[in-house]
Amino acid sequence: MPEPTKKDETPNGQPEESVAPDSNGVLPLPEISLKVSPPPEAVAEGQEPVETDGTQPEHAEPAEPEPVQAVVAQEPIPAENGSNQPQPVEVGVKEQAESGKTTEKGEGPCSPRPPDEDDAAATTPSPTPRPEEANTLKKLSIELPNDSVPLPEMGRKDSVWSLGEGQAPEDLDKPIDTPPRSTLLIESPQSASMPVGGDISFVAKVEAKDLLRKPTVKWFKGKWMDLASKTGKHLQLKETFERQTKIHTFEMHIIKAKENYAGNYRCEVTYKDKFDSCSFDLEVKEAETGSQNIDIRSAFKRSSEGQEDAGELDFSGLLKHREPKQEDEAPDVDVWDILKNARPDQYEKIAFMYGITDLRGLLRRMKKIPKQEKKSEAFAKKLEPAYQVDKGGKIRLVVDLADPTVELKWYKNGQEIRPSPKYIFEHKGTQRIMVINNCSVNDDAAYSVAAGDEKCATELFVKELPVKIVKGVEPVKTTVNERIELECEVSEEGAQVKWMKNGVEVPTGVRSRYRVKSEGTKHFLVIDDASKEDTGTYSIMASGGTSEAHVQVDLKPLKIYQDLQDMKVMLGQPLKLHCEIYPGNVPGRWYRNGQLIQPNDRITIIHRNKVHRLEIESSSLHDAGDYTFVPEGYSQSLSAKIHIIDPPRVHLDSLNFPDNTVTIVAGNKLRLEIPISGEPAPRVVWMKGERVILESGHRVRAETYGDQTSLTIDITEREDSGNYKIVLQNEAGEATASVKIKVVDIPDPPEAPLVPVVGGDWCSMTWEAPKYDGGSPILGYFIERKKKQSSRWMRLNFDLIKETSFEPKKMIEGVPYEVRIFAVNAIGVSKPSEPSKAFTPLAVTSEPTMLVVDDVTDNTVTVKWRPPETIGAAGLDGYLVEYCIEGANDWVVSNKELTEKTKYTITGLTPGSKILVRVRAINAAGPSPPRTLQHAILVKEVIEPPKIRVPRHLKQTYTRRVGEAVNLVVPFMGKPRPKVTWLKEGKPIEPTHVSIRNTDCDSIIFIRKAERSHSGKYEMTVQVENHVDTAIIDIQIVDLPGPPQCVTIEDVWGGNVALVWTPPKDNGNAPITGYTIQKADKKTMEWFTCIEQYHRTCITITELVVGNEYFFRIYSENMCGLSEAATVTKKSALIVKEGMQLKTHEFNDRDFKEAPKFTQPLINTFAIAGYNATLNCSVRANPRPKVIWMKNKITILDDPRYRMFSNQGVCTLEIRKPSPYDGGMYTCKAINDLGEAQVDCKLEVKGGFTFYELMQRGVPLHLIDKYMNEHKIVEQEK
Repeated sequence: MPEPTKKDETPNGQPEESVAPDSNGVLPLPEISLKVSPPPEAVAEGQEPVETDGTQPEHAEPAEPEPVQAVVAQEPIPAENGSNQPQPVEVGVKEQAESGKTTEKGEGPCSPRPPDEDDAAATTPSPTPRPEEANTLKKLSIELPNDSVPLPEMGRKDSVWSLGEGQAPEDLDKPIDTPPRSTLLIESPQSASMPVGGDISFVAKVEAKDLLRKPTVKWFKGKWMDLASKTGKHLQLKETFERQTKIHTFEMHIIKAKENYAGNYRCEVTYKDKFDSCSFDLEVKEAETGSQNIDIRSAFKRSSEGQEDAGELDFSGLLKHREPKQEDEAPDVDVWDILKNARPDQYEKIAFMYGITDLRGLLRRMKKIPKQEKKSEAFAKKLEPAYQVDKGGKIRLVVDLADPTVELKWYKNGQEIRPSPKYIFEHKGTQRIMVINNCSVNDDAAYSVAAGDEKCATELFVKELPVKIVKGVEPVKTTVNERIELECEVSEEGAQVKWMKNGVEVPTGVRSRYRVKSEGTKHFLVIDDASKEDTGTYSIMASGGTSEAHVQVDLKPLKIYQDLQDMKVMLGQPLKLHCEIYPGNVPGRWYRNGQLIQPNDRITIIHRNKVHRLEIESSSLHDAGDYTFVPEGYSQSLSAKIHIIDPPRVHLDSLNFPDNTVTIVAGNKLRLEIPISGEPAPRVVWMKGERVILESGHRVRAETYGDQTSLTIDITEREDSGNYKIVLQNEAGEATASVKIKVVDIPDPPEAPLVPVVGGDWCSMTWEAPKYDGGSPILGYFIERKKKQSSRWMRLNFDLIKETSFEPKKMIEGVPYEVRIFAVNAIGVSKPSEPSKAFTPLAVTSEPTMLVVDDVTDNTVTVKWRPPETIGAAGLDGYLVEYCIEGANDWVVSNKELTEKTKYTITGLTPGSKILVRVRAINAAGPSPPRTLQHAILVKEVIEPPKIRVPRHLKQTYTRRVGEAVNLVVPFMGKPRPKVTWLKEGKPIEPTHVSIRNTDCDSIIFIRKAERSHSGKYEMTVQVENHVDTAIIDIQIVDLPGPPQCVTIEDVWGGNVALVWTPPKDNGNAPITGYTIQKADKKTMEWFTCIEQYHRTCITITELVVGNEYFFRIYSENMCGLSEAATVTKKSALIVKEGMQLKTHEFNDRDFKEAPKFTQPLINTFAIAGYNATLNCSVRANPRPKVIWMKNKITILDDPRYRMFSNQGVCTLEIRKPSPYDGGMYTCKAINDLGEAQVDCKLEVKGGFTFYELMQRGVPLHLIDKYMNEHKIVEQEK
């Protein structure tokens, strides 16, 4: 196999473009060309090599062609000079992105264009190569930009490295069944590259202007794998539709890509019988990894050689696991060692020998393996790895020999070099030098030098100078059918240039309209017969620059001899359009409203020389519009406006209304649409009587659009009834029609009802029928009522009432009510009438209770009673007292005006007569039933013995302090009025010291400022004739006591002092309750209390400090407090240290701890709603207990309606303004460390609240409902 070269040589000797280093500073892999000689049979028969599946038979016969994996079909590509020479086809992503053509065996990256002349030329089969051309070496160019690019994804779809995504080699000649293709995609996804872990999106767009529904789009990887089932975390498919541009956008998002995501993808679009597709490649750059000890044959093998997933090294993880084909066992050899020791030109042969199909991966791995330099025996210094020289320059290749006697041979691309003027060999000591003069592109090759059996090689790169444009292209302006020649001059003869039009390379095939020629450094682009389409920007591209110029091709001027004329044609009459233009041979097209007119049975288009005619046999409304004649190739056009006129007509028959009458319920929206016809569109006027209905009306408006007119009434009213007239006018005539509209409505509300009679919980009401029944008879009435203060109306009947009277019942007494009426007809319910005057259901109270005689004199009788048990909502205005003589029926009213008191005295009676007395309670509802005394009363005064009722607190000694006021009230009884006298210690009381005031029933003794002299026993005497009653009241006025009379130190021993004193001379008119003893050190004379509330007159003071000298003083104390002064000992007591100690007796303190115990329990209580209530109990406990109040077993906490007090064991719960909701079982619980106790009582709150009042108090709804139900049950039981 021939030695591989560094770069491919093109037929014209120009070098290929070198690859620049990548962004990370690492030099990319050089482009390696593998030359593969065609088999002898292919050379002999003149056939092109065919791609195979890459398998190598064990015993291949020499006559059979050797299967080569890296062979690419060679096709002739037209060169710029017009010759068709075979060009090597580059395999890589770059060529695939630049080239839009497809091979005969594979599908191109994008959909083909519709076939035309250029395509026919491009698809002409390639000629069979000549034998001498078949003998030439074929080249496969493999571009390796950097190591991070996965090689399988870089190959073209039709290359042998991507066979898994195309067809198997044995199927290349078979026909491919594909659905019909059409151009649907307006934007196709493009090939791209990305790093591992990155995100990328591919977009395909389909225009939906001519599509009735959304097209079907599928995304594939490889040949068969549908990606719709693989969506998830790393793959997402999205569809959007833009209504303005009518474009469907289909997107495929790849998120956090992995290495195995690389490969060939395909997007297929299907709509009914149309089909379109586009292929694109994804290149995922993998991270560089170090050399690993792996099995090279398994690493660079395809997943399975003949299957459809071949070419995808890592994507087979998504497929079903299949049993791998049984492979022949090969001897266990180390291929790496063989490759390391082999020459680069032997890599391909070794790969095929051991079944390695991924040659690119092999080369990449070989590059990463660190090379171990073997010490050469022949060379002391070898050639450098690479040399570079400018074109036309000179280069020196130098080696240093270890043995100068060794014979050297120089080689270029494997061919020995002989000395010549271009190649000069020099010897300098052990150095051997080869000089290459005047370097050209042909000298860019691989060079090697052989010394005996050893050889060293290098690469020579000839840097070609860029070709510059000396004279640029000049702009051209001409007309059609003229010849255009564009000229450009470059800096070098024979340079390769490229002609472009509007950024697209100009086709220069055999059937192309463009011809390219060159004369020395001049290059020409020739267009023989110019057309309008040749207008554009033409440019020429060289390696050292570009030049462009604009070519303008215009048409010949157009002359109009006769223009089109505007016309008006009656409907059904023929229509003829005529025009004349020059040049006469110019065809044209007719348009109506921008739409192309095609001839048919009704339309005739005629073109004779300069005359163009359009004829329509019978015109229709659709024929009206703007007609335009456009000469082909010219921007000018001829236009005319055609009007088709038709008399107006109103089509009322389509409404299906009897007698053209429309009935509508008032309040609804009426929209009456009436079809009309006429051309041009008639002017429509709606009228009701003499009034014209305008389009700008707010509620009633008329509208006309298209082929119909409408009358709209947003909210119909009674006044809208009547006849409506429609008037139509246009150029062809006038038409009129009328429509009758009938508006039915609900009746008017009745007048306010009257309430003539009101009871305790009922009333009687009447009303009059409404004046207007809405055009329909009154069917009945609905009645509603509400409380005056409320806004909520309640319906009283659900069945219509035919009469005009009603008696509402079950009303709450004392609550003001209002009632109103609704009238009902077939249309609906009227508005409510005005509410009636407010009325209040009231009831009289019950009779007064407990009527008794209180007093009788010779001419008066005094009676008293208690209020009625049931007062009612009307309240109580007062009482009426009546009497009559026994045996008579004439009752005489005693009080002309009502009395509010429950006691009354009847005056002016005859002594000795007998009378009967009765009392009535009066309120707004009237008098209650009378309460009468059971027996007649004799009008005669009765003597009652006197009786003094001494209050309980005065039955004991009444004590007050000096200076306080004394005010005592002592009630008594007796008739006639008793005589009251007071004595003190048997003597009359002086009025200056004590004030006494007497009434009919009590006596008051008052002392403004008490003194100790006021103390004593006061005797009260009450006398009625011979009857006497007495009572004694003991009054004691007390004051502060005096100090003790004498305090002496009885004895001093150890730290103790014994004191003795005598009681005070003045005890303040109250017993001495105790003494307070204090001590003071003689040094400081600061007094300190030793003991208080001491009852004896002798004491021993202990725990005195030895060495101190003490004085003592004593205060006396009674119920008023301590004495103002104290008695001090005359002598002091000196505490001296002694040997003897006084033994004191030990006393055990009494344990006063006690568990809670209620000494006074709670008592069941009745409370009046709205008045504060209190619950009291007393508890004894030590230590002080914690008191908890509960209602219905629920603890009362932070409720502002309750206040709790506890003072000296007396526990009080105050309920502020209770309501029936506050009634229930109350519990007082006392708890301390020794135990707990509790007492219960029941609280019942009389008097109720309304639902509204309970809501204002914040009572929960369920409790309100419970209370209202209980209250109703109690009322029913009563």
